[in-house]
Amino acid sequence: MTPPQDTTTNIAADDAQVGMQVGIVHGDVYSYVVAPDSPADKKFEAGMRFLEGGAAGRALWLIDKAIESGYVTNRVCFYWLLAMVSGRTRRELSAEETNRLRDCDRFLPLTGDDSWADGVRIIRRLLDAAEKTDADVRVLMKELDELRPIQRDMILRHMAVFLHGPLKDQMWDRGLQRAREQQMSGERSERVRKFFQPKPAVPRVREAVPTRISGPTWCKAVAGTLVFVPAAGYIGLLLIQGGRISALLAYILCVAAACFAAPAGVEWRFRSLRRRMLDEAYAPTPLPRADTPSDPLAKRIDHQLRYYLAKYVPDGMDREVWLTWTAGIRRRIRDEIADAYCDSGTKVDTFDWLIRHRASEVARRWNKGTLWSYRQELATPPRTAATAVLGTMAFAAGGTWAMSGAVQAGGLSVIAPVVLALAGGWIAGNAWLRIVLERRRYRADKADFDKLSADCEMAYRRWKDWLADTPDDKEMATWLDWDRKVLLSEALQQYRLKMSDVVAYAFIEARSGSATRARVRGGPWRYRKYDMKIFLITADGVRQYNARLHFDDGTFHDRNRLNYRFEAVTAVHVQQADDNSHTFELSLMDGQKITAQMIGPELEEQQQPEDPEDVSEVSLDAAGLHHTLHVLEGVAAEGKAWMTRERAATSQDEPGQPAA
Repeated sequence: MTPPQDTTTNIAADDAQVGMQVGIVHGDVYSYVVAPDSPADKKFEAGMRFLEGGAAGRALWLIDKAIESGYVTNRVCFYWLLAMVSGRTRRELSAEETNRLRDCDRFLPLTGDDSWADGVRIIRRLLDAAEKTDADVRVLMKELDELRPIQRDMILRHMAVFLHGPLKDQMWDRGLQRAREQQMSGERSERVRKFFQPKPAVPRVREAVPTRISGPTWCKAVAGTLVFVPAAGYIGLLLIQGGRISALLAYILCVAAACFAAPAGVEWRFRSLRRRMLDEAYAPTPLPRADTPSDPLAKRIDHQLRYYLAKYVPDGMDREVWLTWTAGIRRRIRDEIADAYCDSGTKVDTFDWLIRHRASEVARRWNKGTLWSYRQELATPPRTAATAVLGTMAFAAGGTWAMSGAVQAGGLSVIAPVVLALAGGWIAGNAWLRIVLERRRYRADKADFDKLSADCEMAYRRWKDWLADTPDDKEMATWLDWDRKVLLSEALQQYRLKMSDVVAYAFIEARSGSATRARVRGGPWRYRKYDMKIFLITADGVRQYNARLHFDDGTFHDRNRLNYRFEAVTAVHVQQADDNSHTFELSLMDGQKITAQMIGPELEEQQQPEDPEDVSEVSLDAAGLHHTLHVLEGVAAEGKAWMTRERAATSQDEPGQPAA
């Protein structure tokens, strides 16, 4: 079969199917899960992972709980200091937090010398140097560079906002250099998309339907046989007793022909029926509207099949033509997968890999020219057809001659056995034909099931092997932090600013449209595409820089800028809807509203019970919303006076520096 050819090729985009995919929750990853009664070391480990994931607020709370239980080590001290200052300015600290930070060497003493103790000493020296003008920044930066990479990178990542002045510029330069070096490290472009794939469900294939032979059919087969065999035997006995040699030879010919014609006829009939059945299933005709499944599972499977078939359009074929020619195949695959998973309670996302594999196999077989190869495979060989036809003719001729001879030998008394032989043979033949065909059908279906199961199992192993190096949430958070620094550098270049010119800055990171999202259990949402907004607070007003981040490859698109005076900001707040979605909104004096949906509707079925409020809080914490609100709410409430006080507070920390 060859469909009409066309020169257009249509392939859907990567995120075209995500309307079906509300969100992936890696419920088998417990990086952020800790019970209230967990040991102190477990609480610290969870807090450490929260900090590495960007959620400093939750990290500080958990590390404090560990310290309250008496768990104090150099490593604990290092992460506590970073959690205290991460993503915050000095003015964001409460009086109690400021005192705790100043006195941390008293209740978090260092024990011995190791890389964590070295990191703690550098953090404390950085904090001290930020309050002095005579600090030797070059020596301090050299000591920072000599730290082990894990401590150095954590300090560069989490202390950038807290510092100010020349020290801020030095830290920024090092952090930016590191970001540019590491932004695409770890085979990011190949691995990021794996994070957004759920744990794959094991393949399931609709099993072959067992043989279904009714009781009446068995009764007809047995009864007909019990009638036919004695009647036929009686006829043969009459021919022997009557000395009808020619009729007896015809009788023997009839029996021999039946032995050849019956198997050949059954084979011919089976091939014809199975080919007709597959023709109907593979029929290249548009699916009628009435065929659209009403079952939600089948409907979602059908949606995904259509998406993947549209994605794997053969070269030189129009998409709609391709979908028309594969409509029957799509229906068959849809029904098979829906039947296999209908009682499992498995989410479609988890076996989406199987749907994609089945769709890609259709395209592969089309390109190889084997999509309809069953027609050749099930074609009846000429020898089989000839055996069936000639055998049937010989059976009919020999039977007629033998019965004629029996009538001549036995007279009218033979009529009853002849009638019984004919009736019993007809009934038994039809019944046994149905039985044999049903058994052949089951064997063929079982062979197809075994072949498909083996193929799907191989595809499953390949898919699991591909997912083996899925990045963890820490890597995702680290890459995102590198992206923030690169975009911030771009914004500074656009506005011709250096970092010390910026009084404060803040980020808003929101899901871009319907981009795929995923998270580990208890962790923040991650997206394949972000809408990012940077707010730079300078002496001349607010500088806003917007871009769309494609997280797979760390590239920025659709950039735009917006400048406004401090007095132009009238309000800033976050709206929380009943569906737990959170929307950031900044209002300007001219009526313009700058909005971003920080968290979308929580509609997915959780694999494990989680509090939506906790999930939202962690996601907003990781996105730096608290710091952003602190900065922009201050600007909205006080205008330029807020910026003046912010610079004055900084100057008070630097003796000899005049206030703005």
